[in-house]
Amino acid sequence: MREFIYYSKNAVTAGNFIKDDLMKAGRLDIACNVIIQTLFISGEMRGDVKIHLIFDGPPNPPIHIEIFPQSREINISKKDVAGLIKKMLYKVPRKKGEKVEVAKGYNIEKKSLIDFIKELKNEGKGVYLLDKKGEDIREIKLAGNEVFVFGDQEGIPKKEIRSLKNLGVKKVSVGPKNLFASQVAVIVNNEVDRQETKGNL
Repeated sequence: MREFIYYSKNAVTAGNFIKDDLMKAGRLDIACNVIIQTLFISGEMRGDVKIHLIFDGPPNPPIHIEIFPQSREINISKKDVAGLIKKMLYKVPRKKGEKVEVAKGYNIEKKSLIDFIKELKNEGKGVYLLDKKGEDIREIKLAGNEVFVFGDQEGIPKKEIRSLKNLGVKKVSVGPKNLFASQVAVIVNNEVDRQETKGNL
């Protein structure tokens, strides 16, 4: 199963901070688009993809949201996804190390990007940072269970980038242009799909 980690430095970390304008809630509109484009294809939901959201905005950072829907029936409008995020943010645990299951396949906890990636690396996961200066994803033989990390329009802070490098996270590119976060997710999914179809995975 492939996994994605979307990082946002400004996305709000409490449900009551989300009003009608998602752009003013730390660009939660981008997070909603990423969720939709990562999990859905025409006529169905992907069953082999899990998405993680790391929010570092006010008032209660950092927050790790894990979404791996067990039901194939879920609305995909941006409004519905925003409502889901808001519901989950009302369930943020008070202490680090506590994980709350909001619904089957929907978990939330207080955890930073680096701490979460350390866990994944300890589990033996192959973790890649999306960067246009990285190695071309088409030149990498994938195992089908990689984790791909990318950020919003502001990217991932340099401090975290240095920590990722120290953890052995490699950079991978989907092309020479800067893309929207949701476009990156679509392209990565497509590249993994292509390798699966060719029998490389």
